[in-house]
Amino acid sequence: MACFLVPLGLVIITTLLSRRFLKKYRINWLNALLWGGIITLAVEHVAHGEIVPYPPFLTAGLPEILPEMLTVGVPMTATVCLLWGAMTTIDLKLLGRVIRPTAGMRTQMGAIRK
Repeated sequence: MACFLVPLGLVIITTLLSRRFLKKYRINWLNALLWGGIITLAVEHVAHGEIVPYPPFLTAGLPEILPEMLTVGVPMTATVCLLWGAMTTIDLKLLGRVIRPTAGMRTQMGAIRK
């Protein structure tokens, strides 16, 4: 029920600090993965009545929330971070070697073809 609170905490931090990360690390990819998972889980929990629109919002008590955050939320968030790390590494190592055409290169290529 509260497993989405762990990635929510991380995505709030990474969103607030996103300007401090280098663009090559694609922090926006991590944020997109985290927000997608959070929204999906929140909708699922609302559909099953585990989250309600009135206090205390989460239907389980604190003794049930903390263990779920540790046993489900932390591994889930770590898995998403590992996936993001793999995606970023592939982008930097493999795709970074490919010459990506810029506007100037396209203009030069057009002049060569004529």
